[in-house]
Amino acid sequence: MDNLWGTQAPLAERLRPRTLDELLGQESILGPQGPLRALVDKGKVGALVFWGPPGTGKTTVGRLLAHRFGARFVQASAALTTMSEVRTSLQDSRREWLRTGTRDLLFLDEIHRFNRAQQDVLLPFLEEGAVYFVGATTENPSFALRSALLSRCQLFVFQPLGAQELQALLDRALGDSRGYAGEVSLCGKAREFLVQYADGDARRLLSALETVVAVVGTGTLGVAEVSTALDRKAPRYDRAGEEHYNVISALHKAVRNSDVDGSLYWLARMLEAGEDPRYVARRVVRMASEDVGLAEPEALPLAVAAADAVERVGMPEAELALAQAVAFLALAPKSNALYVGYGEAKADVASTSNEPVPLHLRNPVTSTMKEVGYGQGYQYAHHLPHKVASMSSLPPSLSGREYYRPGEAGWEGRIRERLQSLRRWIMGEGKQGD
Repeated sequence: MDNLWGTQAPLAERLRPRTLDELLGQESILGPQGPLRALVDKGKVGALVFWGPPGTGKTTVGRLLAHRFGARFVQASAALTTMSEVRTSLQDSRREWLRTGTRDLLFLDEIHRFNRAQQDVLLPFLEEGAVYFVGATTENPSFALRSALLSRCQLFVFQPLGAQELQALLDRALGDSRGYAGEVSLCGKAREFLVQYADGDARRLLSALETVVAVVGTGTLGVAEVSTALDRKAPRYDRAGEEHYNVISALHKAVRNSDVDGSLYWLARMLEAGEDPRYVARRVVRMASEDVGLAEPEALPLAVAAADAVERVGMPEAELALAQAVAFLALAPKSNALYVGYGEAKADVASTSNEPVPLHLRNPVTSTMKEVGYGQGYQYAHHLPHKVASMSSLPPSLSGREYYRPGEAGWEGRIRERLQSLRRWIMGEGKQGD
């Protein structure tokens, strides 16, 4: 496919894939067994929604589909185009379809920026099949798009490019005549720096390489030239090596030690070095349960919300959500009681025989089960005055084991008092007034 810029096109435009086979990434939907590839091969493409972060190929695939089906590619952005302009374009496409039988492909970028009433304008055109349609969004369609629109479209999720795919894209840029073949080469560290800098975004990778060449020039380029040209310090950090584990360990230990300043510093070290924010988010969720636990019950919901922000908003916007969660965890009261207790429960599972579930805890769903004792002796807690029965839920050999031993910090101080009373009732030692 020809680009729209001529010989002065940006590198990302010059290297835009000309066929689906040239596309890097999105193997799950466009590979040999991918559902979108199957629709394309069978000519069954109608109305589609592409959801994914920037630089993952959404626009490119839209253009390739138009080329594949001989359709005129009509591109618009909901951030820049009025609904009136979109309606006019759709009406023009409908007239052309009725006159010649050929359909345009309307590619509507940032479709989530249209409100619900504006999205409704699209519905009749999609129902009658007057155009091929692709709506692209970086926002979760479940929240950003009307259910009526989603029901008329097939949704495909585009994933950030992995390091291997970005390396392949660098190979193409440095070896293809449309790029810098014979003009530029990169040392290994410079390549790693660019891949980290791109953070899964193909366009960002190629734009960064183009900037480096414009600033430094051609020839063999090292990490010093690349980092200088991008005005970004080359961090002493390797996402695949020891430093990766050292820095996440430092972040975790700073949070555990309630050092909010150290926590924010190590978080920034990871994110500025190009660490996958989803990895950081997963570790923050782990910290919320391992080191804070029920001493502050809001820790886990906040950590999960930060992880959700990373998925829905992306970087760099979500970096503050991660910073908020990390600071909250560092400042929260600490308890590892859940971590220790669950570890002991796992150890017992591994070291003891898998005893049958006690009969009183089994559900007697048939008369035969009831006859052999299923459910016998079970007491329904809601029918009891104190809402707790004198009835252990552990296998007999482990009766009396106490895995969760809350401390006194934060909410766990209150939980500890209640737990002591509950355990007395469960063991049949409860007294009036407990």
